[in-house]
Amino acid sequence: MGTLQLNSHYLTVLSILSKSHNYKNNFKSLKAPPNHLSFSKIRKIRAVETDTEVPQEENPGVNFAFVASVLLPDGTADVHYRTACGGQKLRDIMLDNDIELYGPYARPLLNCAGGGTCGTCMVEVIQGRELLNRRTDKEKEKLKKNPKNWRLACQVTVGTADSTGLVVIQQLPEWKAHEWTYGEDLPEE
Repeated sequence: MGTLQLNSHYLTVLSILSKSHNYKNNFKSLKAPPNHLSFSKIRKIRAVETDTEVPQEENPGVNFAFVASVLLPDGTADVHYRTACGGQKLRDIMLDNDIELYGPYARPLLNCAGGGTCGTCMVEVIQGRELLNRRTDKEKEKLKKNPKNWRLACQVTVGTADSTGLVVIQQLPEWKAHEWTYGEDLPEE
């Protein structure tokens, strides 16, 4: 078993200064500054064996694949993979994970900040509709001319706290420049 020696830099400076003949009288009233930890003597601490492998319980979570509305320069889809706990609004999950939600409507005066009145947070649900709540009255009103799989992210609650599964979301469906179909290109877990 090894030992670890701790000493205070402050005490080291004091001992050097007190041993020096020229500075001995100049530092008679030198005291430890307040709010600083000082040791009266060097102590030895023995390391105790610790358990490095802590079993971790698997927390339930919903996996997300967010597909951007434009392609990358090489012509492939820009897909962002994230995981979040269920029971949250889709808008909050996207904003917390730095996923573009509003596009050109990102300025504070151009969206309702989650009230469901502006319709600027539209997303298209490609897969995982069963994990989402039913359309709200606000969604029915704002999205009556849009496809049934389009939703307002601020009105969508994703599952419950113990939900698991996969939800694939097309960002800014009204601006999308490509058709993307969900395939087998999800990352390995």
